[in-house]
Formats: sequence, structure tokens, C-alpha cells
Amino acid sequence: MLNIVLVEPEIPPNCGNIARTCAATGSRLHLVEPLGFDVSDRAVKRAGLDYWHLVEVEVHPSLAELFVSHPEAERDLWLATTKAPRDYSQARFSPDCWLFFGKETAGLPLEFRERHQDRCIRIPMVDEARSLNLANSAAILIYEALRQNRFPGLLGVGEMGSPHA
Repeated sequence: MLNIVLVEPEIPPNCGNIARTCAATGSRLHLVEPLGFDVSDRAVKRAGLDYWHLVEVEVHPSLAELFVSHPEAERDLWLATTKAPRDYSQARFSPDCWLFFGKETAGLPLEFRERHQDRCIRIPMVDEARSLNLANSAAILIYEALRQNRFPGLLGVGEMGSPHA
């Protein structure tokens, strides 16, 4: 199962969209505090996130605490950053890898990026563009990881592919 990590996310709709992608793909969502929004059951219901129950969500008080809870993450992680030396097509994602995304205004912490420089990847874009939306970036990398692993556990044929369409 893919593990998607949002480090200090700030914008609720981005988190909601990424959670929906996790729900659709069977990926686990990890949120590293501080969060720029409330993810309590009450807040989620009020926001109308009717798919939230389909997402396995873990909230971690810090990046360090995430690695204490999940030491396996250190062995198979990828960091999405516009500052990466190589693009994501050069990465080989395993079915259980960890994809890290930073907060919208600052990205991933510098020390974390430097410690894992060989695992930093970027999504190609024109020089003039600052970055893609966080939810779009997550979707691109989630689906690339799933594609490389032949979409494990996902529906293989759409309704039009069935003999009764």
C-alpha cells in the first residue's frame, strides 16, 4: 500500500482532494502536524467529505515521530520538491513506498531534503511556474507509482469494457 505524507499541510481543500485520491487508490494518508485545519470527525462531516471513511488516516505530531512510528518509511521514501535534481520518471517506486509532500507555502524542510537528496524528485514544468497545486502533484506521483506497479488492487476494467455495456 502506498503511503502519502503531507508535512504541515495548510490548505483544507488540498488535503481533501488528496484524501479523495487516497480513497480511490487504497493509499494510506499520513498528516504531520501542525495542520492548517481540523480533521476531527465533526469537522470532516461538516465539510461534506463523504469518502473520508474510505481513507486510512494517521496524524503524527512531527516528522520525527512519524519515523519513530514507521521506521520502514526511511528505507523507501521519495520527496516531492521543485528543487530536486531529477524528475519523477527516473524514480522506481515500490508498491509500499512513502511519498512525501511539503506544505504549500514552503515545501519540505531543507534539512529533510538534504538528508535524502538522492530521493528527491520533481515534476517537470516551465521555469516561470513556481509550482503545481499540491493536490495535483500528489495525484501525478500517486498514479505514477501505481502505474509502475500495475495498479495493484484497483479496478482493471471500466463499465464500457464489460460485455453488458
